[in-house]
Amino acid sequence: MKVLAVIVVLIVLNLVILVAKSTAGVRGGAERVICGVFGPYCSQALRVAWCESRMQTTAANGQYLGLFQMGDNARRRYGHGSDAWTQAEAAFRYFADSGFSWGPWSCKP
Repeated sequence: MKVLAVIVVLIVLNLVILVAKSTAGVRGGAERVICGVFGPYCSQALRVAWCESRMQTTAANGQYLGLFQMGDNARRRYGHGSDAWTQAEAAFRYFADSGFSWGPWSCKP
């Protein structure tokens, strides 16, 4: 019975991830993805991403790219991709590694 419960949980989690990834390209998709990744820090992350990129995954300013305008070194360390999900996960890793602080970003919540 426990094995079945674990399988069901894994299936549900995979479906949640699939839906989040598939909605990343639609209007409002980046916001849903950011909130899914940042959880209780959702409102803060939305304000930072809006300020940094206007919610555009393709935003670029010199070496700074993506929703959270992460620089070369941060992207190398925490990852980067073309979709909102990958960019939000990388930004969350950076945020968590910074003590759950927005210190590394120019924009603050």
